[in-house]
Amino acid sequence: MARRKPAQVHGLLVVDKPAGMTSHDVVDRARRLLGERKVGHSGTLDPDATGVLLLGVGDATRLLRFLDNVTIDGQPTTSKSYTGTVVLGSETTTLDAAGEVTATYDMSQIISRLTIEMVQEIVDGNVNQQLLGHIMQVPPMVSALKVDGQRLHELARAGIEIEREARPVTVHSFKVMAVRGNLIDIDVACSSGTYIRTLASDLGRLMGGGAHLCDLRRTSIGRFGISDTVTLDDLTPDNAHSFLQPVLECVRGLSRFDADDEVRMAVSYGKVLPEATFVNSGPAPWAIVDANDNLIAVYEPFAHPKVGDGMARPLIVFITPS
Repeated sequence: MARRKPAQVHGLLVVDKPAGMTSHDVVDRARRLLGERKVGHSGTLDPDATGVLLLGVGDATRLLRFLDNVTIDGQPTTSKSYTGTVVLGSETTTLDAAGEVTATYDMSQIISRLTIEMVQEIVDGNVNQQLLGHIMQVPPMVSALKVDGQRLHELARAGIEIEREARPVTVHSFKVMAVRGNLIDIDVACSSGTYIRTLASDLGRLMGGGAHLCDLRRTSIGRFGISDTVTLDDLTPDNAHSFLQPVLECVRGLSRFDADDEVRMAVSYGKVLPEATFVNSGPAPWAIVDANDNLIAVYEPFAHPKVGDGMARPLIVFITPS
């Protein structure tokens, strides 16, 4: 069997995904535009959702796991931001506007006197419970999460519902932006793995009825925002390569360490290094960069079986001994 030739194109493409396309559709479009098969994405967006979708090309596909990294209050974490609209008065099979209505509620009394401040008070009053802070969230059946090798949304389409364990997620901020009758516009920053549709549904229940989500738009992943994106309509086979950002941009959310020749050589052999090497560079993991501004590795803390704590090992190495 012939081996696939190594990737010839490397970099990061930051796309503003349009509604009506799956994330995989966007990957396929990018493959055709760039003439490169090795393309992957970070963080699935539903077909109806829009916004930031990060595509790793070539070597950048090895760095997809780091794209949502940020540092908040000196601590490394993951963060994605979304805007959307909570529709009060009805629940759906998918918890968003794409599903069939399963229940309706007469919430006219509360809607008639609803204000931004009232809704924000409900959100803030549930810190560390359902909507804000460190919370436990049950993934919806329509999610792309895999359980025993099968994606939940595939089981849901087959009419199968299974028990799902609640998972810890963090909602960094939950802001109520506007109230328009039964519509509540929200802006949420959260850790990876958080479902905004579940937050919308939970908010409806806390308000004495039910709700679903519509008009979901992802406004950022890690340090990448809408201002970094290009639309698919603006991409052509002639210009797509010019929109690729360097591989180094994939780790803009990590602490940077500029390697001297000695560290560069050690990294090229994949050596374990003292964690103290990176002590002044910020929290782990560390992006190791050479004198030519090329990313050569990513390192993380490591408990060495012989030496013990205080060591660092490579997660990824891009350089070979010279």
